[in-house]
Amino acid sequence: MPVVTRGAPLDRLLRPVHRWVWRDVDRRLRKLLTFADVETDGGRDILRAAEVTPDPLLRRLYLEHAIDELRHGVLFRERGVALLRAQPARRAPFFSGNPLPGGHGLDDLRIEGQPDHRLLAFLHVAEKSAAGRFAIYRAMVDDDPETRAIFEQILRDEVFHMNYTYTQLARIAPQTYRRHVWYARAKRLWNRYLRVAGAVAGLLGGAMLTLMYFVLLPLFAWLAKRAERREPLGWNPVSPARTSSPKSQF
Repeated sequence: MPVVTRGAPLDRLLRPVHRWVWRDVDRRLRKLLTFADVETDGGRDILRAAEVTPDPLLRRLYLEHAIDELRHGVLFRERGVALLRAQPARRAPFFSGNPLPGGHGLDDLRIEGQPDHRLLAFLHVAEKSAAGRFAIYRAMVDDDPETRAIFEQILRDEVFHMNYTYTQLARIAPQTYRRHVWYARAKRLWNRYLRVAGAVAGLLGGAMLTLMYFVLLPLFAWLAKRAERREPLGWNPVSPARTSSPKSQF
């Protein structure tokens, strides 16, 4: 079985950012707990795939895959809790978020109504991406042997998942399996683009609202005060025509 030692070109290019994310204990803790949720949710989805597939071999492999994902979630969560208990209480850093994607990206996984070949192609692309990313993360936590050991253990499982999904895809779709893989990659890239576009739109919208608050709102406040100075003080008399009762409903 091949061993993944390098990530995707983009992840290798962003190694300084990965190192910046993982060197901080708070960000490392948040990463691990996020991975725990992603792995657990992915395990539930794959377990559902095992229930609906008509292929008995795939059902067994899906069950093994789901068990691995749920176990990964437990490992990540236990390590995150251990780091949380070990670190002293302190103020949150100025920026404690995570600018990079992580895990499998199985939040895009849809089970109901999906044929096995499409599901296998998606899983293969997701597991291959996760294996490369976990290989980079393993190198980022050299100062934390326990976390590194978790990544090494999970990385071996990811390589198995990546290989079995490709093998089974070639078995059930021998003529079109390469096309399904390319389609899954394209769809994954498109979903990433939509997430990035949504985030950029949110930032631009927030910037525009902030600009309107500090530029247009003072202008309207000044115009309102200027109009207020023109109004006479006290009660204003109302003409009798405005106080007469209507003679009909309309």
